[in-house]
Amino acid sequence: MSPQITPIADTEQDLELTERILSPDGTRISNPQLDPHVQDVDADQLRALHRDMVILRRIDSEGVALQRQGQLGLWAPCQGQEAAQIGTARALAPQDYVFPSYRETGVIYARGAAPADYVRMWRGEEGAGHDPAALRVAPLQIIIGAQTLHAVGYALGIRHEGTDEVAVTYFGDGATSQGDVNEAMIFASSYQAPVVFVCQNNHWAISEPVSVQSHYPIAGRAPGFGIPSLRVDGNDVLACMAAMRWALAHARAGKGPAYIEAVTYRMGPHTTADDPTRYRDSAELEAWRGRDPIARLEAHLRASGNLSDEQIAETQMAADEVAGQMRAACLGMVTRPALAVFDGVYAEPHTGLERQRGEYAAYISSFDGEA
Repeated sequence: MSPQITPIADTEQDLELTERILSPDGTRISNPQLDPHVQDVDADQLRALHRDMVILRRIDSEGVALQRQGQLGLWAPCQGQEAAQIGTARALAPQDYVFPSYRETGVIYARGAAPADYVRMWRGEEGAGHDPAALRVAPLQIIIGAQTLHAVGYALGIRHEGTDEVAVTYFGDGATSQGDVNEAMIFASSYQAPVVFVCQNNHWAISEPVSVQSHYPIAGRAPGFGIPSLRVDGNDVLACMAAMRWALAHARAGKGPAYIEAVTYRMGPHTTADDPTRYRDSAELEAWRGRDPIARLEAHLRASGNLSDEQIAETQMAADEVAGQMRAACLGMVTRPALAVFDGVYAEPHTGLERQRGEYAAYISSFDGEA
């Protein structure tokens, strides 16, 4: 029998259809489905998650500032989505491989990114901001939904080789309307690939509200492909961690793909090239400020006596230090010579590439002497 799916009428009803462990005011809620997956998370780990989210938000605000000051060509803000990214990423095993979209700053942070890694690509210095092999995170993907196919392809390789890995791919609610995402789910289900799909439903695909793209919870689509799914409160870091642990265990046990929809909200613009005031109601934004993921965990920790003003101040200092290192790395970058774009394209010299290099060199030299 197909599962009963309830249509979404409004935001409040939408949120009631999500699984959570922490309420918006920080109260711990019993959740038989999620609780078993986070029984080991103690106060120290909760403080670490809080620290991660504070640092991520500071990295994000510094990225916006650097772009506004002309140091970056673009930045894709993730303010408001800290719990969805940190909660899921901190559940990953070292051997797992991530295929992100362009907004997963928190995921590369959790995987060990260096300060320069956040800005290198957005400054236009390299095709990837980080070393994919070192972080086990593929380069940030600009083409909407394409990374889901890459993840499934990698997961098929995992299955053939029999390794203890899981491929994980992140995408937004807008990407679920793309053929690539649906094709990836068909392949993953058909071949029982060990891959986890993480949809960060932040309610806006640039200026398109999710209510237009889907009148039903997005997680309800996955069972139609034969993929089990969970729909969680994406502003609850514990719920996100629990959901990812469930999904990873499912995939790692050879049971095939799993799907998570983390219902969250993009507080800033789609990118720094976007003006959300042209399409988004300010009242909606203010309503979501009351569901802030950092404030939620902070309230929970304070209520239980596990977070002090001194600890919060120290965390903020650490966040400012990371942001300072990120800014220094950005301003200290030296752009490579234009012809370096041809370096590393092939392992061995290639006559066609050399011809193109020569043509480009002639083009560049044609500007010599111009005022």
